[in-house]
Amino acid sequence: MTKRFAITGPESSGKTTLSRALAEHYNTNWIPEFARAYLEKTNGIYTEIDLDLIAKSQLDTWKNAKEEAILFCDTEMLVMKIWSEFKYGKCSSFIKKAFQNQQFEHYFLCRPDIPWEEDPLREHPQQREQLFDLYHKSLIEYNLPFTIVEGELSDRLNICKNVLEKNHF
Repeated sequence: MTKRFAITGPESSGKTTLSRALAEHYNTNWIPEFARAYLEKTNGIYTEIDLDLIAKSQLDTWKNAKEEAILFCDTEMLVMKIWSEFKYGKCSSFIKKAFQNQQFEHYFLCRPDIPWEEDPLREHPQQREQLFDLYHKSLIEYNLPFTIVEGELSDRLNICKNVLEKNHF
């Protein structure tokens, strides 16, 4: 059975870079964030309804992933939940249920202490700390196992490797 690990946090906090690096280090695959592919096709234009489509496609991507001993997921349903609540002030029952049903061994919460990278698909450069706090509070509220990762990529990798090798391998 695959052990799945979530890389989560606000936009431009290093989730994709860390997911790739962890997959490379452990010689496994990682699942990219489906929202990016979706938004690239729509030139970044979306509505609240699109979030359910994005979430469903992300779930399908996980379901159809090649069976591996370990798998790193660049984003997960907490991202969808917070994105929806932050942007629209509410969250669909589909995303809430998907969040409640997702199963990860551990969450790695990326602190936005790295420089903002400009990207036409990103929306909130001034609110990264505020969003980070929402992630942090949610992980605590839902009693999910998590570790905050921060610093340069090498620091982040070392934090993750220490947690993974101490608790999961």
